[in-house]
Amino acid sequence: MKRLRQDEVKALRTRLPQWTRRGSVIRRTYEFAGFPAAMRFVNAVARAAEVAQHHPDIDIRWNRVRLALTTHDAGGLTQRDVDLAASCDALAVRTDRRSRP
Repeated sequence: MKRLRQDEVKALRTRLPQWTRRGSVIRRTYEFAGFPAAMRFVNAVARAAEVAQHHPDIDIRWNRVRLALTTHDAGGLTQRDVDLAASCDALAVRTDRRSRP
């Protein structure tokens, strides 16, 4: 898979506004109502990552989950990162709705 062009990387600010870029990695921290909701999200991300055959780095801190994405094989960001990030954003919305009383 080819790396994103510079203009495509810049466009990520619009498409994925809550994600930040540092070098060849994009990151986002999600916050949930509590640990069970955070773990539901992590499990949903794991299923999506397996389907995509593209796996994020995941850091879990009680109700916060930080994801980091890059395509190591390509040496930078690819469309796979963008697609999985967008999927994770959608999963977070669904998880957060379920975590509310």
